[in-house]
Amino acid sequence: MADRSPVEPSAAVWQRVDVAHSLGYGHIRGGADGFRLQASEIVHDGDLAYSVAFAIETDAEWATAAVYVEATDSAGSRKLDLTRSPGGAWHSQDHDLSDLQGCVDVDVAATPVTNTLPIRRLGLEVGQAADLRVAWIDVPSLEVRLSRQRYERLEPADGRERYVYSDDVYGPHLLTVDRNGVVIDYEGLAHRVWHG
Repeated sequence: MADRSPVEPSAAVWQRVDVAHSLGYGHIRGGADGFRLQASEIVHDGDLAYSVAFAIETDAEWATAAVYVEATDSAGSRKLDLTRSPGGAWHSQDHDLSDLQGCVDVDVAATPVTNTLPIRRLGLEVGQAADLRVAWIDVPSLEVRLSRQRYERLEPADGRERYVYSDDVYGPHLLTVDRNGVVIDYEGLAHRVWHG
């Protein structure tokens, strides 16, 4: 059952720890009818350099309704526009998304703001876990694929909520989050350096 506790307008800046230089910004706004997440990130690591910006619309239960992503690198700019019907079908003009049937969440491989979606939607109690099928969007290629993910809620520590997140490619990572479900530390990927 979705976490229905109030969500204060929340903004954050993260620094990636897995690349030489990066900065990402994200914020969450919402109300009774749903939520809007917006984020952007700039990354530079050796020959890799790109920027990405995205927006996600959800319903009041934190289920994804629409996703817009734009990425720019030395090869040019790419755009991705996806929608999800209440029945669980995903739609795009340019992609076959039949593998995503039944996926509720989207994971954009940029700032950790998209981890908030399943954390809030599932409303797990300490000791509970859930296995998910997620629409995963690679950055900067914007390729879309099915990702099998798992969230397990741990006992809080040092005043922070904790989860173990794992997926079918990168394995497990410890996440610490604030009361809004926004990531503070994503083990091996990013650390929050500001929030407001």
